[in-house]
Amino acid sequence: MTNEAKQKCIDACVACSQECETCATQCCAPAGGERADCLRSCLDCAAMCWLCASLCSRDSQFCGDICKLCATICNACADECSKHEAEQCKRCEEACRRCAEACQAMAA
Repeated sequence: MTNEAKQKCIDACVACSQECETCATQCCAPAGGERADCLRSCLDCAAMCWLCASLCSRDSQFCGDICKLCATICNACADECSKHEAEQCKRCEEACRRCAEACQAMAA
């Protein structure tokens, strides 16, 4: 793993976590029960992305494993957000896809 790839992954995780938190609070929560799955997905993804960024930052021995799981969760969140037309959901979907790609590169 190169330092450049690691930093790209960390940056993508932080950005994704922020977009997921914003989507959860500005888009999903106000919609109530109709977006409950999206809300849970965004909150799960935000938490995983912060964890992944933290472990990669300190060169944890589990970085590759966490990156693989993070990519899976990011893709699931992106799939959920893609079901909604709200602009924030679209931004969240894009951030999740970028993060999944960066995490997959780290997990390889």
